[in-house]
Amino acid sequence: MGHSNVWNSHPKSYGPGSRTCRVCGNPHGLIRKYGLMCCRQCFRSNAKEIGFIKMQLREKHSNTPMGQVKEEELLISN
Repeated sequence: MGHSNVWNSHPKSYGPGSRTCRVCGNPHGLIRKYGLMCCRQCFRSNAKEIGFIKMQLREKHSNTPMGQVKEEELLISN
């Protein structure tokens, strides 16, 4: 058994390589919060079915002129 045959001979159960998206199987951009285990692309396409809604926040920034506010979007779960 050569050295190159040993690298992935045993499956990992820890670290970023062991977790994948439960929808598409992609290991990149995984959202683990609240046990979602879903990549960011699948989360954006399925957010409404999961129960998240878009909210708009109004936040004052110190670098904007007085009286102007910047609107930001936020996803909140029900």
